[in-house]
Amino acid sequence: MTDRLVNTISGRLSLREPQRISLEKLARITELVPPSKETDPQAALKLLQSEFPQIVDFERDFVSLCFALATGVGKTRLMGAFISYLHLEHKINHFFVLAPNLTIYNKLIADFTPGMPKYVFKGIAEFVQDPPQIITGDNYERADIARAGVLFQSGIQINIFNISKINSEVRGGKSPRIKRLSEYIGESYFEYLANLPDLVLLMDESHRYRASAGVKAINELKPVLGLELTATPFTEKGQNQIAFQNIMYHFPLADAMDRGYVKEPAVVTQKNFRADQVSPEALERIKLEDGIRVHENTKVHLETWARQNDRPIVKPFMLVVARDTSHADQLQKFMESTEFFSGSYAGKVIQVHSNQGGEEKEEVIQRLLAVESPDEPTEIVVHVNMLKEGWDVTNLYTIVPLRAANARTLVEQSMGRGLRLPYGKRTGDQAVDTLNIIAHDSFQAIIDEANRGDSVLKFRAIELEPGNQSASVKTVVTAPTLEAAMKTGSVQEQRFKATVYAVISERKDLASSTDLTKPEVQATIVAEARRRYDGVQAELEGMEPLAAPEKLVQEVVKTVIKGTIDIPRIIVLPREGSTVQFARFQLDLTSIRYQPVARDLLMQFLRTNEQHILSFNRAGSSEARLEDYLIRGLIDQADICYDEHADLLYDLSGQVVTHLRSYLADDKEVRTILQYHQNDLVAFIAAQMREHRKVSDTGFEVRISRGFTPLKQSANLVETGLESMDFRRSDFDKSKIGRIMFTGFQRCLYPAVKFDSDTERRFSIILERDADKWLKPAKGQFQIIYQEGNQHSEYVPDFVAESSKTIYMVETKARNELSDPVVLSKKKAAEQWCSHATEFNRSQGKKPWKYLLIAHDQVQENMGLESF
Repeated sequence: MTDRLVNTISGRLSLREPQRISLEKLARITELVPPSKETDPQAALKLLQSEFPQIVDFERDFVSLCFALATGVGKTRLMGAFISYLHLEHKINHFFVLAPNLTIYNKLIADFTPGMPKYVFKGIAEFVQDPPQIITGDNYERADIARAGVLFQSGIQINIFNISKINSEVRGGKSPRIKRLSEYIGESYFEYLANLPDLVLLMDESHRYRASAGVKAINELKPVLGLELTATPFTEKGQNQIAFQNIMYHFPLADAMDRGYVKEPAVVTQKNFRADQVSPEALERIKLEDGIRVHENTKVHLETWARQNDRPIVKPFMLVVARDTSHADQLQKFMESTEFFSGSYAGKVIQVHSNQGGEEKEEVIQRLLAVESPDEPTEIVVHVNMLKEGWDVTNLYTIVPLRAANARTLVEQSMGRGLRLPYGKRTGDQAVDTLNIIAHDSFQAIIDEANRGDSVLKFRAIELEPGNQSASVKTVVTAPTLEAAMKTGSVQEQRFKATVYAVISERKDLASSTDLTKPEVQATIVAEARRRYDGVQAELEGMEPLAAPEKLVQEVVKTVIKGTIDIPRIIVLPREGSTVQFARFQLDLTSIRYQPVARDLLMQFLRTNEQHILSFNRAGSSEARLEDYLIRGLIDQADICYDEHADLLYDLSGQVVTHLRSYLADDKEVRTILQYHQNDLVAFIAAQMREHRKVSDTGFEVRISRGFTPLKQSANLVETGLESMDFRRSDFDKSKIGRIMFTGFQRCLYPAVKFDSDTERRFSIILERDADKWLKPAKGQFQIIYQEGNQHSEYVPDFVAESSKTIYMVETKARNELSDPVVLSKKKAAEQWCSHATEFNRSQGKKPWKYLLIAHDQVQENMGLESF
């Protein structure tokens, strides 16, 4: 039940791998130490340490464990998963969610409220009809909340409080209101919470509750379990960082970047720039202007990618860090004036600082909260050290720090605010996937800081296993089972059979593996194998002549037919040469505000140290007609024919030129923009053209070269000690499934297999029972090409299985991913492949192929293969 529930919640909430691993670990924790008031923390600690030796101390008076996930991975969603699991598996009804400040407090209330955009229980069916009751630090004293009939009713209750509401310090001679007697329940609300038999405490940004007052208040709540979430699992003491001793799972920023969960940070300066050669005022203006140039470049890339991939358009904004409030006011006035790019940003700048109040503060907060909306005009936010934890925006792409700060502070604060991705994953477009820090005066210092061993960009978590203080991984190459069958008999026979198999593998003229049984085919195989074998044999002394080669060929043929599934050599490619027509339309150019620049910008990625030049003086031919810069790029598009669409192309290019002239000083500046941004503008125009096109034929081109292909070897990275685990075992750490080789199969065509998910492992159990034979294909086994945006990629299905009547190509996916555009693109290409394979097989009197896309929650061992 536990594994199934974890998989169900993971699928319904679309959990990322680190979130899923965290949930699996919680399941194991509560299996070892069930949440209870009777739990002895010291006994629980010893029990957990036997399996999780990295836990040194709970650091609380109760069982409390920290899940440290990097910024942008999704800690709030994980809270929803934790609560769902504990309620559904352990019948826990009372939860207390603690926030460190007002910003996060308000955010948490919104995220736990049904109907809100980031509702954490979206997809949990049990909470649709009976959603959790939300009790907050603002409403717990209301009569309709506090009366006993509500508090003690059945169902799930989630308390969300700011730490200041429960801090046990006496202020002004009075205790906090939460500790005062309530006439409705006969005790204080704090006492009511502390007396609950099943209170679970969830601490958001838990590094904020390590001060003595906070620790005391939390201990007094007496929860049955504490779950801490933070991106920074340490406290600072002077210059030192002291790590938490109760870290259950750590997924640091370096790993999040490797997985593509967050943007790649890059520091930007002008090439060959020397900050000491300009005045502070001039340096400030240069940084602001270069920030805008990067911002405008990003804006176009975001809109182009969104149009190309039919996704919502994201409006980026630039964050400017001011020295103080008066400096922030000066910056806003300057950037909204005509001195700054001719007033292009008037009405598009807001400043946020603690001195604001009344209506002004309310208006700014509303604009700040709406800054992700493409309809909200703000493109520049100026702040003075106010936007800290809890301000979780995804469209911050450019940061211009104008306040003095050391490199470490710049790196860590920038990471915390700007790394979240608007589409939840990387897009492949560098500009869309990059956070830019404009730092002409501290470029090298930031690079040096990023390359320190203890930098947040380099640090990786190492999780120790019991009895293995240095777990290692190695590459395991797995050959098809049939290759092992070649290694029987004498040395001469083994060599000859290996030669026969090589000859068979090279044959491209066979419709199916059963063609190998034809006498004329075997005769040619014998002849070629003898020729090769005799050539090698002549070089070896003392070897006896080979006897009965024909029988050995027959033996190999039987082994091949039994140990393979006939996979036709079919190449499916998106068809080229389709007839395309484009309708006339007016370009949407509202996001185009490129600004000219005199010097190239140098961008260095902080994690990889790769450099990229934003060259604003691109060499190249000078076009007599400005439109021709764009025409030259547009006619290189595969689906745009100049002869058929010349009038439209000049019309659209003319619209762009007219738009650039509307805000740039002269045609020299227009030409500069067209020269440098030619490729981006061409992609921008082409993306909108494709929204107005009609294609006569969007099918696939099919090439069939032979009826079956030999099985390929597979290579996998496996953790030492996990090279062989029975595939029916379920009592293992599911977070390690990608590093385990499973064995024990009877019908699989490989002796060992690695799975990407537990769903795949469970599906293999069904195949072992219902399929005649099956395999997990190695990369390159099929040549199925699907389209992902503008790229063509190879699709490798999860399984191929042959039954008595059908050959199945199978893909298992989390239910929430079934409608993902990439999944659907793979499905379309695979169904085309199966259709052509079926047509080919019918001509040979063979079995049809069928493609199955199966939701993870359908994969239960009681299901039959045919039922899918």
